[in-house]
Amino acid sequence: MSASAPETTAVPEPKNGLDRFFEITARGSTVGGEIRGGVVTFVTMAYIVILNPIILSGTPDVAGNALGFSQVAAVTALTAGVMTMLFGLVTRLPFAFAAGLGINSFLAVGIVGQVTWPEAMGLVVINGLIIVLLAVTGLRRMIFEAVPLALKTAITVGIGLFIAFIGFVDSGLVTSTGLSSPPVGLGVGGSITTIPTALFVLTLVITAVLLVRKVKAALLIGLLSGTVIAVIVQAVTGLGAKADGNPGGWGLSVPTLPAQWVGLPDLSLVGQVDLVGSFGRIGVLAALMLVFTLVFTNFFDAMGTMTGLSREAGLAAPDGTFPRLRSALVIEGIGAVAGGATSSSSNTVFIESGSGIGEGARTGLANVVTGALFLLAMFFTPLTSIVPTEIAAAALVIVGALMMAQIRHVDLSDMSVLIPVFLTVTVMPLTYSIANGIGAGFVSWVLIQALSGRARRISPLLWIVAAGFVVFFARGPVEALLG
Repeated sequence: MSASAPETTAVPEPKNGLDRFFEITARGSTVGGEIRGGVVTFVTMAYIVILNPIILSGTPDVAGNALGFSQVAAVTALTAGVMTMLFGLVTRLPFAFAAGLGINSFLAVGIVGQVTWPEAMGLVVINGLIIVLLAVTGLRRMIFEAVPLALKTAITVGIGLFIAFIGFVDSGLVTSTGLSSPPVGLGVGGSITTIPTALFVLTLVITAVLLVRKVKAALLIGLLSGTVIAVIVQAVTGLGAKADGNPGGWGLSVPTLPAQWVGLPDLSLVGQVDLVGSFGRIGVLAALMLVFTLVFTNFFDAMGTMTGLSREAGLAAPDGTFPRLRSALVIEGIGAVAGGATSSSSNTVFIESGSGIGEGARTGLANVVTGALFLLAMFFTPLTSIVPTEIAAAALVIVGALMMAQIRHVDLSDMSVLIPVFLTVTVMPLTYSIANGIGAGFVSWVLIQALSGRARRISPLLWIVAAGFVVFFARGPVEALLG
């Protein structure tokens, strides 16, 4: 009796050229699902067109010059649109791009007090070129693959808690108390006191119920429902914005229909970059330390984000890698170059892409949709302000919950695994930085394994990266010594 041939799972035939190119059917998706996912990702990320100019245009540089709000808004949408579409077309992955919040804040707070805005953007371009070089040579992938699977999973979970925390803060559910202890609290005085926060809770409940009932487009329906309710509430109550001196008002955007819907974008900031000026202004060593900080933040924020998103999309292999990894790492570096060249700050993969993945996005077609909407946003910038951050925050919290479920893949009975995983997961949200969480995980993993007699398990690259993170964490004293 002959042995039967092993069963094989038939790969579905692509329906057309579009399906074949993006591997839509092969990944268990549909064109409709990709479009919905792309729209949800854009709706969740649209706030960056407003928030990025708030961060970058509000700070004068060392020469007293400031970036214009409308110009930054235009180049923010332009760069996000181009990079999101490029990433989707090259990698076929549903990871959208926009100006990274960690680096834009670092530029505004830590760099432009020392150099001019064009010089600061020159440092961002140099940072991007270094990352591209690391990716092209394969070193970035080698570092990626050297990371233990438990840490990769911890990064995913940490990012989930991080974006959920962002959602809680954006919604006003979690606020600063202004005290040393406790540093944060619930709402105002320990209770929910504002209408926008109450609508966040309502949107969160609506979306959660839709997900539990397995309703298609649950996240999109939740976002749209919350936005419609917010527009009606604003029309009835006239709440206005917090910035207008109303503590119970809306955060970054007031949900009202704009008086002017269309306008030509001002792209005058494109090309306003000085690659070498900072080295002459503050010295080579000081400028190199700034580049070092940018590279570490950019490198590991993106690595962690892509790891988490690929797992959430079901595209990650058992070792944590995902399709077209090298191309993804190269394009991510190009995003930093493009962001510096347009003065929109380094563009990188956005964790909010998880909202579109939660809606069903599995391929780069979703990115094409998101990117096209960003390009349209250049002309419809007022429309992006309709969705208040309190409503978008509900999607972030839901996605955070979905990403946290990955912790089930980690064996936490081993203390040498538990402690680095715990540090990775908790340091991310508590320090508001993906890079800090990854660094805490890497350094603790290396130290615990080495001091427990397991040094042979540690990749040489992981030793190097952990040492780099030690310098990264001590960069303040190091800069002081070099100064």
